Amino acid sequence: MKAIVCNAWGLPDTLTVEELPDLQPASGHVVLDVQAAGVNFPDVLIIQGKYQYKPDLPFTPGNEVAGIVRAVGDGVSAFKPGDQVIAFSAHGGFAQQLSAPAQALMPMPPGMDFATAASITLTYGTSHHAVVDRAALKAGETMLVLGAAGGVGLAAVEIGKALGARVIAAASSDEKLAVCKEHGADVLINYSRDDLREAVKAATGGKGPDVVYDPVGGDFAEAAFRSIAWRGRYLVVGFANGEIPKLPLNLALLKGASLVGVFWGEFAKREPKANLAGMMQLLEWMQQGKIRPHISARYALADTPQALNAMAARQVTGKVVILPQQ
Repeated sequence: MKAIVCNAWGLPDTLTVEELPDLQPASGHVVLDVQAAGVNFPDVLIIQGKYQYKPDLPFTPGNEVAGIVRAVGDGVSAFKPGDQVIAFSAHGGFAQQLSAPAQALMPMPPGMDFATAASITLTYGTSHHAVVDRAALKAGETMLVLGAAGGVGLAAVEIGKALGARVIAAASSDEKLAVCKEHGADVLINYSRDDLREAVKAATGGKGPDVVYDPVGGDFAEAAFRSIAWRGRYLVVGFANGEIPKLPLNLALLKGASLVGVFWGEFAKREPKANLAGMMQLLEWMQQGKIRPHISARYALADTPQALNAMAARQVTGKVVILPQQ
């Protein structure tokens, strides 16, 4: 099989395509023929050794996939060869085959295509955990989403609307905001042109948003936190900007506000039943048409570095996927 291999920490162009032996399933594991693999911002960090999780070299990046079961190991009864499944793995996704524990798999809903199935685990899982579990966003509340056109941001927009909230989408260009509007955003703010704090104040009648969803960090974090409503919840999702902000904690005191950390990977590991329940709700919403992943580009396996470079340059709207069999 062919796989993308990270042999040394570095930028996407240092990755190589290599021919590796076909995988054999260990006990309790399932080997998939990977049909699609989602690309996420953490993939850019992992190959540089800059993420919370640091695999041993060499390794294959990529962690959310959809594929067809190729073989099952001893003790696996829930899946059989030929089954179409969604899987989340620590790494190994940017390859023609993936071995994953059986408990990390779930069946693909009937009629779903592989690219869509490979676009819901990390981004929608993160945003569901953030918005539903950590922020407890309610119908009628207002949520501000920074970086709203990215993978997790756009998922947050859709989840907010599915819950009956009013969603303010903030992004860096009118083109990105047009995508947010297509996915349900009520108010659009171009923070490369407009003053974020003043625009949020105008959009909320001075009250501020009940929830701030921040996967970006950097300069806009403090302005967003200063804008938050009384008893607001500020979701710390990630730092795509590359800068971890330092917020004045007196702001939390003055607003009676909460800083809420979001680490979906650890949540999924520590609370698998709760995570599975969240995924089931997401799939139900998808079947109802309340959420629909926006896939802006598809890449062949050999073009994985291009996909990661686009992600690093923040040129991606929604999701991009790798098609390893191409």
